[in-house]
Order: sequence, then structure tokens, then C-alpha cells
Amino acid sequence: MAATAVRYLRSAGAPTTAAASPNLPSPSAPLPRPALWAVRENERAPLDPDEFRAVLGHFASGVTVITASDNASVPAGFACQSFASLSLDPPLVTFMVARTSTTWPRIARAGAFCVNILGAGQGELCRGFAVSGGDKFAGVSYAAAPATGSPRLADVPAWVDCTIQAVHTGGDHLIVVGRVKALGTDPAASESGPLLFHRGAFGHFTV
Repeated sequence: MAATAVRYLRSAGAPTTAAASPNLPSPSAPLPRPALWAVRENERAPLDPDEFRAVLGHFASGVTVITASDNASVPAGFACQSFASLSLDPPLVTFMVARTSTTWPRIARAGAFCVNILGAGQGELCRGFAVSGGDKFAGVSYAAAPATGSPRLADVPAWVDCTIQAVHTGGDHLIVVGRVKALGTDPAASESGPLLFHRGAFGHFTV
């Protein structure tokens, strides 16, 4: 199930096992940022990055935390708003992650992940997973997702447990496709509605 992620790690020059590199840093330590190549300077469109972010920020989205347990069963995770359902048959979902992410290689090594869909009152939880480095799971309750063992955060409205199906390059991001193995909801946590992100701020849905 992790063959695609392993191929990605090999192509990026990252070791895939501790045996292959006895000097591999502790799983909890930040990994070095990979070299990033997106487009050549003469290929760049005449767009101001700040304007690009501002315009695309008008698209409201939900917010998730993508989690996994790496080879040493150490939890890893990051906040992600670029998540979507992809296919019903077979059941597939997708999320996008920056190629410079230091959390992604740990998820890739695990070959699996859990999408934790956040509720309206979980903005602080999201902020904790949006920072780089540190122990993001400090004080966070979670249990093992049923199919992959990835961390399923407590009190989230919904969760989707997946194995990695494919990884594609999309400019300065990676497009990760997951095969859904299990999923569920928490009716009590769902009552507050979803956590939304719009123009750089959190919000909630009202009818």
C-alpha cells in the first residue's frame, strides 16, 4: 500500500528505512527541507503572489488535520484546508501538501493517514497543527483509527482513514490520493457545524 510513497521518497533522495541510513534522525525531530523546484523563472506567469493568495482566499473551505503514525509509532500531523473527496468507486480522497513540508515524509513512510475534519469550535486545535516543529500532539487526545492505526483525534465531527494510493507533483505542492479504508462521524461533535476558513480567518456555518 505504501509503494507509491516509497517511490516518492526514493526519488527525493530520502532513506526509507532506518537500516538504510543508521544516522537517520529521531522520528520526532524535524527533517531537512527538500530542495524545491516548481517552474523556471522564464516560465513564471506575471502574477503577484500576494494578489494570488488574496483572490483565492475568497474561496471558503473546510479545515482538516492530516495525521499518521510513522515507523516508530510516533504521531505526525499538519493542518490542511486543501482536502476533497475524489471518487466514489473506488472510494478515494485527496489532499495537497507543500513539497517543503517536514511532516509529509513521515506520512509518506507510514503509507497511510487519517483525515480529521474539524468542527466550529476547534480553531485552536487547528492552530496547534499549523505550526512547524514542536510536539503538536501535546495535550491532544486521540485513538488509533480502525484500519491503519493513524491518530484519530477526539471530538472531531468526522474522520476518514486511508492508505496512500498515489502521489502526483503539482507545482510547489504534492497531490496525495488516498484509498478510503474506514470512515465515521461523531453526531454530538457534528452539532456545532464545520470549522470554515475564509480570507485568512476562521468562521462557522449558520442556516
